[in-house]
Amino acid sequence: MKAEIKTELPPYFNIDPDAALSALGGPFETSGFSTIAQACEAGRGDLAGRGLEENGGRSLRLFSTWEITRYLIPVAMGHFRRVLKQNPELPQGRSETEGGAKWFTFEEVLRLRAHFAAGGSKTKNYLPWRPEGLPAKMVAVANFKGGVGKTSTCAHLAMSAALDGYKVLVIDLDSQGSMTSIFGGKVEDEWQTVFPLLARHYGRHLRGENQRRLDRGEAPLPLDDTLTEALDARAPDLVQKTHWPNIDLIGAQLNLYWAEFQIPVWRMQGRGWKLWDALTESLEEDGILDQYDVIFLDTPPALGYLTINGLAAADILLVPLGASFLEFDSTGRFFDMLHSTFSSIEEAENMAARALGRDGLSFQWDAVRAVITRYDGTQQAELAALMQAYLGPVLSPHRQDFTALIGQAGEQVRGIYEADYRDFNRETYARGRETFDATYAALKQLLLGSWRRDEQALKAAE
Repeated sequence: MKAEIKTELPPYFNIDPDAALSALGGPFETSGFSTIAQACEAGRGDLAGRGLEENGGRSLRLFSTWEITRYLIPVAMGHFRRVLKQNPELPQGRSETEGGAKWFTFEEVLRLRAHFAAGGSKTKNYLPWRPEGLPAKMVAVANFKGGVGKTSTCAHLAMSAALDGYKVLVIDLDSQGSMTSIFGGKVEDEWQTVFPLLARHYGRHLRGENQRRLDRGEAPLPLDDTLTEALDARAPDLVQKTHWPNIDLIGAQLNLYWAEFQIPVWRMQGRGWKLWDALTESLEEDGILDQYDVIFLDTPPALGYLTINGLAAADILLVPLGASFLEFDSTGRFFDMLHSTFSSIEEAENMAARALGRDGLSFQWDAVRAVITRYDGTQQAELAALMQAYLGPVLSPHRQDFTALIGQAGEQVRGIYEADYRDFNRETYARGRETFDATYAALKQLLLGSWRRDEQALKAAE
């Protein structure tokens, strides 16, 4: 006699309408969105507070001798200790227990690295390479698909470059301000974001256009209060220090989204305004490209005007995506939109340039790479290989694994490089940071290659 198999009906069967009505609650009104937003703001403050000190600020953890000699300064631990003993003027670190491991601030690590670079082995690279006389490289991280690890990847690359010894600026172009939160930025309104730089660029265009109108005997177009105020804006005034000694920030907040509505209005008023050059030319004019080594641009998950400015400014474009059909499909559409957007700008500009006998416009990037993030090799290897076959060298062969370390660090509102390995164990920590170290290594290869190409072009032109 066969045993009867008991099967349960799916949960969508036998739902009672009266019970459903009872659970539904009253109709939702517009004011309800404010209530939800306030609850989220309170929760965000509570979660963000987990990464703050008692004074409400944020500080970077200490680094041990083991960590310094393994990841930051290429010297043997014994030699490192001997150098400190022979040079008492150098930072000596501090021990939490008598005879315990020595711990150093990152400012002290930078001083120690400079000391080894000045007097250490000539065969080792204690400082990252950067050619003299060339501007910073700008790296944009973009995709209009949310949830692909865009901001996380950008933040960890910025931290990686800082740990490597580069001076880094992070520019948050996303009005959600996630990157700003990661680095503890405080932004009161849009005037502390990139908005005034974009407004200044248009204001100067309009002022020049008005002079031409006056020369033709025509009435000038008015400069409103926003544009008049923006004419005095300077990029260095927008830069904030962070808890990383060599990472600065231009932050974002919700009001930055206003730029997506304001820029097309300006463009309609000033057809000759090259809006895609606004960020690049503003940063260059204000000396930002000479003050930093690498500038990271975190863009919104949409191909709007802020993203276009970020992509046009970038030397290197990184496009994170997951190893799934939907993300592969969406990313393909993102590249298609990039082609349509930038080719249409080129076509319109070059039509006018040909009529005036001027050189045409041609956007160029040193490199464009897609990067697989949140990778699970046990389940996604086949699809990742298929994506690699179709995208070829555009898809970085390195896959950024999702590890327990990433998840635990995220819960504490910090990057994995900000996590103390004592909260795990050395092996777990080492495995966890391997994937981001490899992601940065792939980016650094692009940085050095593009700098070398620029250097050779500069010498050839002399």
